[in-house]
Amino acid sequence: MTQKLSDMRCTPTRSQDSELTEPEIAEMLGQLSGWELAEEEGESKLRRTFKFPNFVSALEFANQVGEIAEEEGHHPVITLTWGRATVTWYTHMIHGLHKNDFIMAAKTDRLRAPG
Repeated sequence: MTQKLSDMRCTPTRSQDSELTEPEIAEMLGQLSGWELAEEEGESKLRRTFKFPNFVSALEFANQVGEIAEEEGHHPVITLTWGRATVTWYTHMIHGLHKNDFIMAAKTDRLRAPG
């Protein structure tokens, strides 16, 4: 049985690591829900906007994402506004997507899981 992305740990990224291939991206993206691929300044990124009833709830979520980012040593771009938090994962060292980005997207989703 394949381990769920949300149960995996990030690994240290090295400058010689390669960006994931299109088939690898497609496979891992298939394990996520609601995330989109974004191309920005020639770099592939994972992005999802989460909706909340108010600013305080969005801020609390952003702080929770920050806590798991610190635990894993892999940090996102978070854009926060009233009732929304947009989380973008990518690996700046390789200018694109690494397995760590998908692991962190899955962990981000787990923060919003019911129950």
